Amino acid sequence: MAPSSISINLTHPFSSLVNLGHPLNNKPVRKTKNTNIQCTLHSPNFPKQPYNKPLITNEDSDTTNNKPQWNPFQKAIASIIDNFESALNSRELQQPLRKTADPRVQISGNYFPVPERPVVESLPVTGTVPESLNGVYLRNGANPMFEPLAGYHLFDGDGMVHAVKINNGVVSYACRFIQTERLVQEKKHGRAMFPKAIGELYGHIGILRLILFYTRALAGILDLRRGNGVANVSVVYFNGKILAVSEEDFPYELQITPTGDIVTVGRYNFDGQLKCAMSAHPKIDPQSGELFTLSYDFSKSYMKYFWFSPEGKKSPEVDIHLSAPTMVHDFAITENFVVIPDQQVVFNISEMIKGGSPVIYDAAKKSRFGILPKYSTDESSIIWIETPNTFCFHFWNAWEEPETNEVVVIGSCMTPPDSIFNEREEGLKSVLCEMRLNLKSCKFTRRSIVSETNGEVMSLEVGMVNRNRIGRKTRFAYLAVAEPWPKVSGLAKVDLVSGEVKRHNYGDGRFGGEPFFVPRENNNGVGEENVREDEGYILVFMHDEKTWKSELQILNAVDLKVEATVQLPSRVPYGLHGTFVEAKKLLGQVLETKEKVEVKN
Repeated sequence: MAPSSISINLTHPFSSLVNLGHPLNNKPVRKTKNTNIQCTLHSPNFPKQPYNKPLITNEDSDTTNNKPQWNPFQKAIASIIDNFESALNSRELQQPLRKTADPRVQISGNYFPVPERPVVESLPVTGTVPESLNGVYLRNGANPMFEPLAGYHLFDGDGMVHAVKINNGVVSYACRFIQTERLVQEKKHGRAMFPKAIGELYGHIGILRLILFYTRALAGILDLRRGNGVANVSVVYFNGKILAVSEEDFPYELQITPTGDIVTVGRYNFDGQLKCAMSAHPKIDPQSGELFTLSYDFSKSYMKYFWFSPEGKKSPEVDIHLSAPTMVHDFAITENFVVIPDQQVVFNISEMIKGGSPVIYDAAKKSRFGILPKYSTDESSIIWIETPNTFCFHFWNAWEEPETNEVVVIGSCMTPPDSIFNEREEGLKSVLCEMRLNLKSCKFTRRSIVSETNGEVMSLEVGMVNRNRIGRKTRFAYLAVAEPWPKVSGLAKVDLVSGEVKRHNYGDGRFGGEPFFVPRENNNGVGEENVREDEGYILVFMHDEKTWKSELQILNAVDLKVEATVQLPSRVPYGLHGTFVEAKKLLGQVLETKEKVEVKN
């Protein structure tokens, strides 16, 4: 089957995208009135780099021969909608775009999407890959297949997984789009058809886009029954399955072939048990093997909590009522409790009628954390504790300290809370904090773990603790140094007790992403409790904006010394979250994939 290709249209108003951040001479960048406005993906200095006209390919589809077959009514409706949408886009582009929705900011430099890459084997390695490190490192991220028609935010892109497979020191690499139902439909149409949740759903034009979207669905031009998620946030391994997850839809099951390629199996509903979307950050208890998760809806003032047994059997759902539809991107678990954040970033569709974003910071709403026993069947046993001026986009761990009746939560507190989605004059900071919740007095305390340097606290985001100790007291966290925001100039190993920081810097013009900690395999028969918490390795993608090359760094987690560097065959954009699947777990995946691929072909 001939590969299909989609290239960037050089005459499009966003043609500056093709220069990876540099506007063309005849297309000056529109400036907003306040040039000091900051957003999470605003970077004033776009890097210089070589440019090849982007060709985004998908070898498994042929959009030319797979066009949707419409009846005359559908053709007429499609033509009317397309013309109206084109006029709408032209009108929107006549006005300055918010930096949080301007593709020339959101997809500049190494945020620019890449095409798929089939497996490249036997990659060059500097240093020595640790003998105990065998398996596949998978990292997810947003990577739009089609050029944005108007506004675009980094989180809006199609899910793409980058896979680095390690087998006894021999390393391979591949990257593939996750074949979501949304992307499959857009490939048939040959362009973006689903609205961008953050970049396009803003103000009155956003309301009109929703009307057009649902009109297409009513006319049968789009099928919404199979979900509209992008599966671009994280990857988890659970019950023998690799799942790509984002919070607006079901997960998508992936499998890895024997050569290290990535196959999308399909939208996964846990054998028909899952009826709603689930959190982008589900938690797996390392002792019980159970998976715990939440689900929220932007239009409903409650969320759902449920869990799965190690064999994948789903619990009953627990409805947790809130005062407003609330964003709950992440949460935490302890040995006996789940920590549920009810914070001040909410969804309010009426804000679109006023010309604004539906995602807002509600200062009148009280921030609070709920402590719920893990196996509750209803919300009656939840203990709510107010957490003033606290917003955590991510949580790294939590545990119980029975001697003080406290639950301790480790997370990065972000200010301003909604600056990921809306422009703010204040620069974004993400401060690593210890938060204590007293279950008897309902008292809340918070302290910054890392001390200030010259009046500033280091911004620490995306990272993890030893996943074998999730829900139990941990000493160390490995986090990205998000400076200059939103780029990552290094990684930090933080002692959660003393606040001591060991830092690994990538170097001038070199930036990375989420550091992923892989515990060293226990091959000596030593009890888990006697194994050092920080004994293991850190995997992280790093990109050099001077040479325009990317690599995988493997560091010793104890001293942060580089053990090996893998030169990657193509650029890896800055992305989101990942996982590492050990070879012994991967084996079953590989055998199952082989059978399915042979049947498919």
